[in-house]
This record gives sequence, C-alpha cells and structure tokens, in this order.
Amino acid sequence: MVIASQRRQQGIALPVMLIILVVMLISSIYLLKSSNSSTLSAANMAYDSALSKAADLGLHTGFEYLRTRSLTNKKLLETSDLSNGYDATYNSTQLVSSAQFWANAVKIKNPAALNGTSSDDTVEYVIHRACQNPGNAAAVGNACVLTSGNLLASSSGVAAGTSLGAGGAVYANPPQIHYIITARIFGPRGGNVVNQMVVLVDI
Repeated sequence: MVIASQRRQQGIALPVMLIILVVMLISSIYLLKSSNSSTLSAANMAYDSALSKAADLGLHTGFEYLRTRSLTNKKLLETSDLSNGYDATYNSTQLVSSAQFWANAVKIKNPAALNGTSSDDTVEYVIHRACQNPGNAAAVGNACVLTSGNLLASSSGVAAGTSLGAGGAVYANPPQIHYIITARIFGPRGGNVVNQMVVLVDI
C-alpha cells in the first residue's frame, strides 16, 4: 500500500510542473510586452519633442519678420504681406486645423529637423495681427486685441473692459497689438506638431 501511494504522488509532479511552466511563460510574455510599450512610449515622446523643436524654426522666423518691421516702419504692419505669410487681420472662426488658416503660409526647409533624414522636414508658419480689419489699429470701426502697461493714476477705478469706450482708462504707455505666429510641421510617421507664439508690438 505504501509503494502504490508513493507512485501516485510521483505522478502528480508532472502536471504541477507543466502548470508552473505555463504561468512563467505567460508572465514572461506580459513583461516583454510591458517593456516594449515603455520603449515605444519613450520613443514617441522623443519623436514629438524633436518635431516641436523643429517647428520652432517657423516661430523664430516669424518673430524676426515682426521685429524687423517694427524697428524699421510699423506702418508696414497695417497691411497684409501675404508673400511673407503675414495677415493684418485675424478671423477667429478659422482654426489651425482648417486649410484656409494656412492659405498663405510660408514654407521653409529645416535642415536640423529629424536629422535631415526625412523629406517631411518642411516647416510652415503664418502671422496674424489680432485685428478685425487692416489699417490703423486705433481707427474707428477697427477692433484689435490690445494690451498696455500701467494705467495712469487718474484713471484708477475705471471698470475693466472700458478702455475702448469714451471716458475710458488712460494708459501711461502706448497700447500693444497682439500678433499671433503659428508654425507646424508634419512628421514622417504621420504625426504633426503645431506651435504658437504671441508677440506684442507697440502701436
């Protein structure tokens, strides 16, 4: 009886070992997939970061355009210069995802984008003046997004939002117009990055 019982116990070892091996195999597959997911996530983050840095070339180029115009002749900023991607107006109904938003975009090659290994390293940028109409931002009938410095002491107590009204706040410094520079780049993997920068220029 003792010998038969020992034989039955020895026969149980094989199924138990097989179960343990299956569990170990499943755990190994899970760990492998988890490791691959982490690697892919890190690679995607690095890829997006590279695209974002490449798109910044458009922002810097647009900023240099505004800087040059503002230092030489600000009147030039009152009219559109579509060949340089500059629009003296801004249509708030157009989104960066719409084709019309990029109708007059300037395209520049970024030699540093993606190490220059992709044909999709072209950066596009557009510049919009945050005004309803071209021309003088202070003209009657024109509405622009303006920011200014300190209020004069005599105008303290004036309610917010009344700067365009008669008897509104008087500013110590000239108002500044908002200019929106938008740049984008399409990556070789189908992704794209859109960066924006707001520049303030005195009227």
